[in-house]
Amino acid sequence: MDSSALAEEIRQKLGDLSPAERKVARVLLAGYPSAGFETVAVLAERAGVSAPTVIRFVNRLGYRGFPDFQAALRTELDERHASPLSLYATPGYGREPQARELTADQILGTAVTRTLAELPPHDLERAIQLLADSKRRITLAGGRFTHLLAQYLGLHLMQLRDDVRFLPDRHVERTAVLTTLSRRDVLVVFDYRRYEADKLVMAQMAQEQGSRIVLFTDTWLSPVTQHAEVVLPSQVTAPSPYDSFVPTLAVTETIVAGVLNTLGENARRHLQAAEEAADRAGLYRR
Repeated sequence: MDSSALAEEIRQKLGDLSPAERKVARVLLAGYPSAGFETVAVLAERAGVSAPTVIRFVNRLGYRGFPDFQAALRTELDERHASPLSLYATPGYGREPQARELTADQILGTAVTRTLAELPPHDLERAIQLLADSKRRITLAGGRFTHLLAQYLGLHLMQLRDDVRFLPDRHVERTAVLTTLSRRDVLVVFDYRRYEADKLVMAQMAQEQGSRIVLFTDTWLSPVTQHAEVVLPSQVTAPSPYDSFVPTLAVTETIVAGVLNTLGENARRHLQAAEEAADRAGLYRR
């Protein structure tokens, strides 16, 4: 099993588990990854199941026992907090002959294909439903690099529907937005390794205020996962020490297409109004 996809593997198997095993899975996901380092007895108590149920659960995931499961989790954590500098020191990033033979189209093409194939269908459809619901207000937040992805998705949504905004950078404005989140709001968060603490806090605040959370993340899964209704993981494999956001962009494009199809004529009218306003304001050169 690919240890980098451990949490996502648990999420994907939820439908195949027994009710008791699902309780174990949800405790692990809610407290991921620290919950995985509890003893079998403690994990069983937290889930309200027997110790043998915990063992059966990890066996179902393909591990020989609980120590084997925890070893895989430790390996994942090392990868989860990797930085470009630490990855550059890892063999295979541009300095090994075999790495030079791998072309960008092979690496990125495979990453996009895997991402779309492994995307949870329910989460994808739910994301489209939430973002196409005109009764909901959409707020988007990104990180160091991923604010660019948040802007890309948000600018498309602004052309298709009303009530779309970005989480402001300035503290007073950001605080004002966070304190007004409610049950009608959808908070879209982009959070990739190395995860940003403020994203976890704002997601927790949003959930407490009744907002729905759509999370774009990597296969190691951001801590925001425990508060998100929708989790959309992407591969980040790249031909350099930097994580690639090409697969995430493919997921974003897929969602934009889904929202457009769901909104139908309403989206066309909104887009037409936006074009007419831009023409009148002289924003586009003819």
